[in-house]
Amino acid sequence: MSPTLDTDTATAFGASAPVLSYGPVILSVPGRPVDLRIRVSAPVTGTDLPVVLFSHGHGASNNLSSLNGYAPLVDLWAAAGFVVIQPTHLSSRTLSHRLTGAPGAPLFWRSRAEDMSHILDRLDEIESAVPRLAGRVDRDKVAVAGHSLGGHTAGLLLGARITDPDTGDEVDLAEPRIRTGVLLAAPGRGGDVLNGPMAEQVPFFHTTDFSTMTPPVLVVTGDKDDSRHFTDVGPDWHADPYRLAPAPKTLLTLFDAGHLLGGISGYDAAETTDEDPGRVAALGSLTSAYLCAQFGCGDHDWREVCEALTAGPAPVGRVEFR
Repeated sequence: MSPTLDTDTATAFGASAPVLSYGPVILSVPGRPVDLRIRVSAPVTGTDLPVVLFSHGHGASNNLSSLNGYAPLVDLWAAAGFVVIQPTHLSSRTLSHRLTGAPGAPLFWRSRAEDMSHILDRLDEIESAVPRLAGRVDRDKVAVAGHSLGGHTAGLLLGARITDPDTGDEVDLAEPRIRTGVLLAAPGRGGDVLNGPMAEQVPFFHTTDFSTMTPPVLVVTGDKDDSRHFTDVGPDWHADPYRLAPAPKTLLTLFDAGHLLGGISGYDAAETTDEDPGRVAALGSLTSAYLCAQFGCGDHDWREVCEALTAGPAPVGRVEFR
């Protein structure tokens, strides 16, 4: 039986609440080879809204790896009361024809994290540019979330460190204005376990150190997400950010979920091998409840939501705490 989202739970988290989505907001960043383009999604009403910075992955589609992707999840977060800001990173396929051979290409791991700091530096400008948003954002409540390669980016912003493969220097890109985060199908540890055919193309994965990722983080994995192109460890590899980082950490394992966790990268995206709108709706509720618990917003109890969606005859997954 496919997991379904309880109607009362969906309503409680505003799944049907109207949202606004505005983009692109274009920011000129000195030294960046192209302008930083972002999309902002937010509920139509409400004040003191927390911010979620979202880092896209590096999938096969042209536009899902950009500010135009991830609407199935972003819409749910915005309806739940968050201002979601999505940059188009330099690694986006929408830019690959312009940036071939540019420093950092093709994955631009450092620039991806720096994009988020640029956004935080210019929240005033962004807030003023988006209709009906001015004066509604809480600058003290900032989270970062990311999927796949975006999960790696989010981890760096939350304090994980790597060794620059070009210089041998340890890299610290932690962003102190970010209080918490959600890692969705993020890569795990490096070293000898990175033995798949794509491992040589991501040398910055090899030295990932989660021991310095100290903020509270929700790590989300799919129990069918077997990334053989990177490692033969199996789906458990994606749980490394939970197991290898200091507490407090939370692990959500979604049952029967592949790398796109039911279809978060785009509505009816052909690359989704495990399409399940109910799973995506449950993920939206669980992640919204987690972030609300971290920020003290809303009246919803995170553990009650976990119980509602991970117990019963058709649980969507399991949750572990440490």
